[in-house]
Amino acid sequence: EVYFKNLSKQKQKEVMEKNGNNHKLRVCVATCNRADYSKLAPIMFGIKAEPQFFELDVVVLGSHLIDDYGNTYRMIEQDDFDIHTRLHTIVRGEDEAAMVESVGLALVKLPDVLNRLKPDIMIVHGDRFDALALATSAALMNIRILHIEGGEVSGTIDDSIRHAITKLAHYHVCCTRSAEQHLIAMCEDHDRILLAGCPSYDKLLSAKNKDYMSIIRMWLGEDVKTRDYIVALQHPVTTDIKHSIKMFELTLDALISFNKRTLVLFPNVDAGDKEMVRVMRKKGIEHHPNFRAVKHVPFDQFIQLVAHAGCMIGNSSCGVREVGAFGTPVINLGTRQTGRETGENVLHVRDADTQDKILHALQLQFGKQYPCSKIYGDGNAVPRILKFLKSIDLKEPLQKKFCFPPVKDNISQDIDHILETQSALAVDLGGTNLRVAIVSMKGEIVKKYTQLNPKTYEDRLALILKMCVEAASEAVNVNCRILGVGISTGGRVNPREGIVLHSTKLIQEWSSVDLRTPISDALHLPVWVDNDGNCAALAERKFGHGKGIENFVTLITGTGIGGGIVHQHELIHGSSFCAAELGHIVVSLDGPECLCGSQGCIEAYASGIALQREAKKLHDDDLLLVEGMSMKEEEIVSAAHLIQAAKLGNTKAESILRTAGTALGLGIVNILHTVNPSLVILSGVLANHYVNAVKDVINRQALSSVKTVDVVVSNLADPALLGAASLVLDYTTRRIY
Repeated sequence: EVYFKNLSKQKQKEVMEKNGNNHKLRVCVATCNRADYSKLAPIMFGIKAEPQFFELDVVVLGSHLIDDYGNTYRMIEQDDFDIHTRLHTIVRGEDEAAMVESVGLALVKLPDVLNRLKPDIMIVHGDRFDALALATSAALMNIRILHIEGGEVSGTIDDSIRHAITKLAHYHVCCTRSAEQHLIAMCEDHDRILLAGCPSYDKLLSAKNKDYMSIIRMWLGEDVKTRDYIVALQHPVTTDIKHSIKMFELTLDALISFNKRTLVLFPNVDAGDKEMVRVMRKKGIEHHPNFRAVKHVPFDQFIQLVAHAGCMIGNSSCGVREVGAFGTPVINLGTRQTGRETGENVLHVRDADTQDKILHALQLQFGKQYPCSKIYGDGNAVPRILKFLKSIDLKEPLQKKFCFPPVKDNISQDIDHILETQSALAVDLGGTNLRVAIVSMKGEIVKKYTQLNPKTYEDRLALILKMCVEAASEAVNVNCRILGVGISTGGRVNPREGIVLHSTKLIQEWSSVDLRTPISDALHLPVWVDNDGNCAALAERKFGHGKGIENFVTLITGTGIGGGIVHQHELIHGSSFCAAELGHIVVSLDGPECLCGSQGCIEAYASGIALQREAKKLHDDDLLLVEGMSMKEEEIVSAAHLIQAAKLGNTKAESILRTAGTALGLGIVNILHTVNPSLVILSGVLANHYVNAVKDVINRQALSSVKTVDVVVSNLADPALLGAASLVLDYTTRRIY
């Protein structure tokens, strides 16, 4: 609340002056149940914190006012909101007719309330039958409607209700890019759609409660440990009540067999909810030593419970939406959330028809920790929504406009979102420097940060986190939406787990290092990690010469020699993640010693380190410098001096470069004979010096069937960073939920 009080007061003053009047927008927020209040509360705090722009009226109805569901209106009072009107709208009953009668009762009572309040706009959330009554009343009384979370797809009757509210609403706030596209496809006015993210994520991503153990003990008992309990939340499916009751019985049986402490929340007020409660009591859940059955948990405490749970099970939208922010494993049962976008933490059991199937899912998921997901928001939804509300012109005609086909892509409601770019944070861990960049979907490096790579593990990890946090903050200023973090590093990497297994000698204290977990936990973003050679190949596949090529090989010629192999459009990692260590192909049994401990590797001949070694030998023997060259006394001899000497006619330098080029060429011939690519891409600072020598060796040494291979020099300015970004951008754009 303090944050919102201090939010851009001066900037918004200009909006008022532009409008030429001091009219405050009168906003009515209507909340029906505990779930929608968790999404609406952050918006309500934001509105309340800016009284110079808004007047807030709160209407409470639905299950908030029922004792069986915890009298949850009290948490609204505890949040210090004045409740203008309480409407008892729930008709008790156990079938579909009770829901219909509840909608009818709400429609009878709401007109009088809206006539008294006369709001400029009503905010309605989600897909509940109560929300349909609210939207219908407001639409028929010519009150503008802002609908939160439209455009999403799920199972049951909720889909139909949600889309019906969309057609009644004048303005739309959606949480995901696909939801935005669904709204556009439903012919909603592009200019009235805001892609903001889920408001509850504003609280989720900033939730830091050091005393979470007291919350866990309060709800589950003194002897419970983190990651060693389950949260269960299951609702009836109104389109198939009988099957959903049976599935709930099987779930409880599986939980009893699994024998872990479990917090069970009572279901929503829907047809079939009373029967589910009877099933709980029939199985003795309320008195079972392993179970705690509760009607309601305050949202702040619920966040901490799911964040530190070993697993969440059920069919609540909370499981597939909010819980992903913490990487907590989720088991989604049945069809109630079919179509929802989910993170990799969600395991679907679509046809939960046996206890064993659910029990097996518990065994697979319990206790795991997944990368944090930000599919549904980045923690900045409320500022966007407040800005959107202030942009509403009450002088515009009330009648809705529909945008019928053809449908345009990537249109949003204001300049911030038109310019907003899906991007990745790319990290390159080199032997000398540590670099972090914001990279757009088109491969543009928007912003780059460079620091010297620290020598110790602790300092290095701390610097990575510091630079990533700085870059993520800057991304907001340059209108970039960060999808995740990609890390390119030397050594052997397990990309499935995000662990550096063994490092090169160039990077110290960098073996058996878990990079994914600490960075994902700190940034609340998914993290991918891979070897720098593989990243270079990914960069070529997405942005360079390898785009659209089925089989190609990339070699990096720099300080060391690395590479990546793309076969049938996919990167090859190998059974122990050691594929494409191309620098360590042996081309001579008695050649110079390599950093890997072997002899005669390509890297021992053609790397920057190898050329520097030979340059020093020449310099020590006074055979390096020729006419036209000079070196300062304190200047360090490098590979660049060797190349310069060769260009100026130093025959010994020429011979060394010729040998290096031949060694690289022989290694590439071996690659051609092994994987038979159609393209070889040379990347790195030495690529231009080697390309002709490599082509000559292929013409002399390769089998005739592979001599036609194309050998090209990469045109990418920064393949390491672009490759790290590709880890993120390829995954997020190819993913099928």
